[in-house]
Amino acid sequence: MNVSSWVWAVFGFLVLAMLSLDLGLASRGSRQESTLRSAALWSGAWIGLAIGFGFVVFALYGAGPAATYFTAYLLEKSLSIDNIFVFVLIFSELRTPPAQQRKVLYWGVLGALVMRGILIAAGIYLLGRFHWVVYPFAALIILAAARIVFAREKEREVVVAACAVCDSWVARFLPVTPVLHGGKFLIRQRGRLVATPLLITLLVVETTDLVFALDSIPAVFAVTRDPFLVYTSNVLAMLGLRALYFLLARAVERFQYLRFGLAAILVFVGGKMVLADVVDIPVWVSLAVVAGSIAVALALSAVLGAAETVDKGAVQAQK
Repeated sequence: MNVSSWVWAVFGFLVLAMLSLDLGLASRGSRQESTLRSAALWSGAWIGLAIGFGFVVFALYGAGPAATYFTAYLLEKSLSIDNIFVFVLIFSELRTPPAQQRKVLYWGVLGALVMRGILIAAGIYLLGRFHWVVYPFAALIILAAARIVFAREKEREVVVAACAVCDSWVARFLPVTPVLHGGKFLIRQRGRLVATPLLITLLVVETTDLVFALDSIPAVFAVTRDPFLVYTSNVLAMLGLRALYFLLARAVERFQYLRFGLAAILVFVGGKMVLADVVDIPVWVSLAVVAGSIAVALALSAVLGAAETVDKGAVQAQK
């Protein structure tokens, strides 16, 4: 897809404007805890922005690229929900107050945008130069599906290990204070630069996002290898992650079947990547599989989760 430089420039300006707005919200959030209502409103605003951008793609480039963009965005957005499960564990393990979580997530998302841009550029270069790279990428996607289904109970152990590694790595260069100092990542004590627990939290968040990026970026390459569509779908999925976290953080356990939907999507896109030279799967099929898997997983979580709650209540009542 031939994208004009002015389109890239407008998108870049839009992202900078949104990041500036998010920084203001994060700064206010350090003084006032966000309500569930405001988190829902902002999450809806970010999703609305992404949908609006999809219609811009439709107006400029037609139905095919727009459908591809929506498929890539929905894929990245659904996989970003998996991040939330781990972020809850990180903030719980490091006992990060909600007001400071906003700042960590803001800078974490900003770092993720830069890191994903580098990984996307590297991935497109490798796929264009070495066709065999498709198979390691597909293997990463299938392994990610297995991790989501079978390793969920071990995620806390992984988070604890990541926290310890980041703490020990920072301690090699800077002293680390065990006390939070508001929203500061670094402070000065007796003339020396000292790291706060908030810096450790940020490093753990960035490290886990790198792991997630190694899953999600190969997955989106199964949908499209167009740099514009890959990067814009990634960026717009990540921009609303902070609001989505505060919307879903208290309810993540209710989505107990979502991991099966995410795993099904990853298996599908991994297979699509391997069979790309044999079978041409239309983009609308990919969109239907991604949307259908998420819808079914959410429906099962709502129906069966409610049934399990009723059963537990009945058992407790009998006792």
